[in-house]
Amino acid sequence: MLTRYLQNKSEQGLYQAEQLSKQLLEQKVSPEELVSLHRTVLSDLFPSLSKDVQDSFEFLLEVMVGYGLAYREHQSLRDRQQELESEIDVAANMQQTLLPKEKLNVPSLDIGIISVPAEKMSGDFYHYIQYENDCIGFAIADIIGKGVPAALCMSMIKYGMDSLPEQRLQPAALLENLNKVVEQNIGDSMFITMMYGYYDARAHQFHYSSAGHEPGFYYRAATDTFEDLKAKGLVLGVSRKAVFHEYKRDVNLDDFIVFLSDGVTECRVGDEFIERDEVVSYLRKYKQLPAQDMVEKVYQELAQIQGYNLRDDFTLMIVRRKV
Repeated sequence: MLTRYLQNKSEQGLYQAEQLSKQLLEQKVSPEELVSLHRTVLSDLFPSLSKDVQDSFEFLLEVMVGYGLAYREHQSLRDRQQELESEIDVAANMQQTLLPKEKLNVPSLDIGIISVPAEKMSGDFYHYIQYENDCIGFAIADIIGKGVPAALCMSMIKYGMDSLPEQRLQPAALLENLNKVVEQNIGDSMFITMMYGYYDARAHQFHYSSAGHEPGFYYRAATDTFEDLKAKGLVLGVSRKAVFHEYKRDVNLDDFIVFLSDGVTECRVGDEFIERDEVVSYLRKYKQLPAQDMVEKVYQELAQIQGYNLRDDFTLMIVRRKV
């Protein structure tokens, strides 16, 4: 092939060389082997090849040995990266199966939810469930950690909640039982913040408890004021003996409850975090909209001031009494 090319200098010869390179890759021929072969062929074609040229091939051969090792390592890392990407895709799909699929149909409530991961996988989790006694449970959690471990923790929280039906109307008891499950099954480097509450549609009361989660907000329509939805409680997974407290609020017509993750209140403009009051200003700006439109508008505002570059997972849920 080399002889023909040197005689004709044709494009066909270059094309054949290109095809040969693909075959060499398929056969896993190393770069140094190809250089050695090329030097041998040249020596056969040109027996009087000068010693300087032959020495230059020795130099090139040594370069190719190092290059070949680096190239094979690069290929190995690329293959491993592709495997990890595939695993992350599987875990991300698994995360989606853990989130609620059906919308709640509660005549007395207007509910809006938006959850946007900062990366392919999210550390945020939310859940809601409607009970036969006109009570609706709401949960929001933030797994401190990302990737596959976060997805596994998310599944643990989801199935832990599903296995504790008798505690669903006892927020503090539910968190205490979940805490024991989490403490036994995750490493010391991971923990989970969570807020869980249920809305009693008969008495129009909201009972809730928190495990170190970012406080949400409570909007009182009668006074047109926002209050922090504060609750004390240790994060899940730190101490098996953690004790949680239950709080209660009477919910009046047009009042609404705001659940959120710290990706909402810790939005950054430059190197500085925005204040909670700024989040409240956006909630107030869109409070007349339906709950789903409201969460989407607030997200758009906060994403825009960050240049649509989320640095943390963003989850916002609003539950408004409309009847």
